[in-house]
Amino acid sequence: MKVRIGIGTGTSVMSGDELGHIVEDVESTGFDSLWWSDVLTVPGDDPLAAMAYAAGHGQRLKIGTTMVLPGRNPVRLAKQLATLDRLSGGRLLVTFVLGLRLAAELDAMGVRAGDRGRQLDEVLPLLRRLWTEDGVDHVGESWNLHGVTVEPKPLQHPFDVWLGGSAPGALRRVGTLGDGWLPALCTPEEAAAGRRVIEDAAAEAGRRIDPEHFGVSIGYTRGDAPEQLLRRVAARRPGAGSPPDTTEVRDLVPDGVDGLRRLIGKFLDVGFSKFVVRPVTTPTSFREELKELADGVLDLQT
Repeated sequence: MKVRIGIGTGTSVMSGDELGHIVEDVESTGFDSLWWSDVLTVPGDDPLAAMAYAAGHGQRLKIGTTMVLPGRNPVRLAKQLATLDRLSGGRLLVTFVLGLRLAAELDAMGVRAGDRGRQLDEVLPLLRRLWTEDGVDHVGESWNLHGVTVEPKPLQHPFDVWLGGSAPGALRRVGTLGDGWLPALCTPEEAAAGRRVIEDAAAEAGRRIDPEHFGVSIGYTRGDAPEQLLRRVAARRPGAGSPPDTTEVRDLVPDGVDGLRRLIGKFLDVGFSKFVVRPVTTPTSFREELKELADGVLDLQT
């Protein structure tokens, strides 16, 4: 099992010089990848713009995003991602997600909460066709295309796409449409159970998910997680009540690098091998944060 650890930028907003230094530091320390989250209504750099900048500053570092797919034009997105994969030399990693179920975020996306899954179900297979075929015809609920060819095509072939989410429908979708799974805010036990659902769904669809393609995105804090943060985390979990119960989520946001290492170890024990770790709050010094992370968890990479 190949263990790989990437770094998430979280809510950091960076200048070009800052991002260039971070790319150099992440690459030189030996982490596998640098990631951006796609959330419109909170601070954070746009993933496509930031990844393009980062790709030009690193030689080996992979660049990744958990990107909201609903609300995006599939032809434009296919061209953007394919271009970025080629310009980076095939170093692009993509995990598609539905986006946060928050009123402000849904308004900004221009998509109703109940429409997000249907859009992803329609658009992901369409993207795969645009990346591999010419003269694509498509008639769907959200998009109609006639004879569309997207150039360039991605350098990676096949161009794997992972999915997030841990609700029952999201798990089945990974099995039927995805190439891997990168959830967040789940326990190791929940992740192991979710993997079984995914693998069963894949088998029923005549597919197979690579055993190496199961990972977790983990946010960590410095000190005990604030109650307000725990409430937000609890509210995002499937089946959350109102008000959400914060007692069961305290272990999902580990304290410091030692807590992060222990949680990664528990996920390794249930067969998960790819990780994106991110500070919940922007570090005072990203360089010092990377040094401590490297000392604390990088030896887990194999």
